[in-house]
Amino acid sequence: MSFGRLERRDPPSPMGEINMTPLIDVMLVLLVIFMITAPLMSTSLRMDLPESQAATVSEAPAFIAVALTPDGGLLLGDERLPPPLFQQRLAALAKTNPQLEVQLSADKTVPYGQVAELIGWLQTAGLNRIAFVAEAPTPGR
Repeated sequence: MSFGRLERRDPPSPMGEINMTPLIDVMLVLLVIFMITAPLMSTSLRMDLPESQAATVSEAPAFIAVALTPDGGLLLGDERLPPPLFQQRLAALAKTNPQLEVQLSADKTVPYGQVAELIGWLQTAGLNRIAFVAEAPTPGR
């Protein structure tokens, strides 16, 4: 006993159009993935900054970032420099803009003596506006 139809139907004709909906869906998913991951792909310096209740973002119009890495390296902006060249660059920056603020970040593990020496270099160069960069404490601690 057969439940099919007895008459013959014509086979469906081939479709000449592409369904764009799945292609657009895939494209939008890829766009979202790239929008989320693009900021994470920038290289950054990993430092374990100390925490402070007073840690706020400085709104200084002109500043230069100075970092002291755990291995004792000196960074002026994003450029790693040896100590003599670092001091020369500081002196040149101080001559061009003596009101330049220095945002100093140092890892927790850096000895205080190295931080004090770096502050001495900044003051010798004529840069007296020094801001210490710290992280705000996490609410769970």
